[in-house]
This record gives sequence, C-alpha cells and structure tokens, in this order.
Amino acid sequence: MTTGRAGTARAFLAEPRVATLTTLRRDGSPHVVAVRFTWDEAAGLARVLTVGTSRKARNLAAGGGRAALCQVDGFRWVTLEGAATVSGDPRRVAEAARRYAKRYASPPPDPPGRVVIEIAVDHIMQLNV
Repeated sequence: MTTGRAGTARAFLAEPRVATLTTLRRDGSPHVVAVRFTWDEAAGLARVLTVGTSRKARNLAAGGGRAALCQVDGFRWVTLEGAATVSGDPRRVAEAARRYAKRYASPPPDPPGRVVIEIAVDHIMQLNV
C-alpha cells in the first residue's frame, strides 16, 4: 500500500466505476454506500451528486466533516479521503453533473433537492494500482 497523491492511481481513477462513500453518523458509526463520483485531480476534489435529504448529506451537514471514497476492482483499490462539504449552489451542482455525464457517458439523475458533496482530498491510499 502507498499513500500520497494520485500519481499511479490516475488511470485507475479515470475508469468509470462505482465507489463506496463513507461518512460518519452522529454516534460515530460509519455509514457506507455505493456511489458514482468524479475526481478532479488538478483541484484535488472528488464530487458525489445526491439529494440533501440523503443520510450521507445529512451526516456531513450535521458536522461529520470528513469522508472517504474507495474505488475497488478485485485486489486493486484507491481511497480518497478529505474534508467534505455539501452544497446546493446551482453552479457547483451543474459542474458536478457535467463531470458525471462525461465520466459515465450519461447524464446523472436530476431529482428535486439535488446537491453535491465535495471532498477536498488530502490523503490518498492505494494498493496494486
């Protein structure tokens, strides 16, 4: 396992896969869900679209503060960790949707109350990538 910036993980993170997103509930227990995400290496920012009423968004809005995304393929994996915020700003949501459509070759769902979780990645772990 190595830690640091994206480096050799770049190609792996470019693959349009699903990842797990981990946030913390108020009692400190982990909440882990499968999500689609985008990775902006230049900005060091991972983005996840969701609705503001989702458990993951509520965990972060309640002061959860940090999140981890882990993309896995067999014995290869990369985890992106960092401070996370929830934003309903239309420009930020639109940018996340644009990146999502490019990554997954289809537009994301557009439910009422859509927000973006932005993770300012400060730690990257990887194995076999």
